[in-house]
Amino acid sequence: MWNYNFYVYVITNKINSVLYIGVTNNLERRIFEHKNKSVPGFTQKYNIDKLIHFEHYDNINDAIRREKQLKKWNRKWKEELINKVNPEWDDLHEEISDRVGNDRKVK
Repeated sequence: MWNYNFYVYVITNKINSVLYIGVTNNLERRIFEHKNKSVPGFTQKYNIDKLIHFEHYDNINDAIRREKQLKKWNRKWKEELINKVNPEWDDLHEEISDRVGNDRKVK
């Protein structure tokens, strides 16, 4: 059986004033693109490149459903979600190799 990995992620800018929510099948690559401003658009315009939250899903439909849900949330609810697992709003990009790597292991 194939093991699929999809991620819903939240990134922000240096001063935590803007939140961006996205979905990807390759979190490492996607964060690299944000950090290197590889893709023109909202995140490049507002210098959004700090990974502050992510969630793993085995099914793309579940990931997309969650992404849409989070995008509808107000700022306070999003902050509460982030604060539960990352109260300092640290950049998690260095952690993703280990954490994402663990998701790839066959269970």
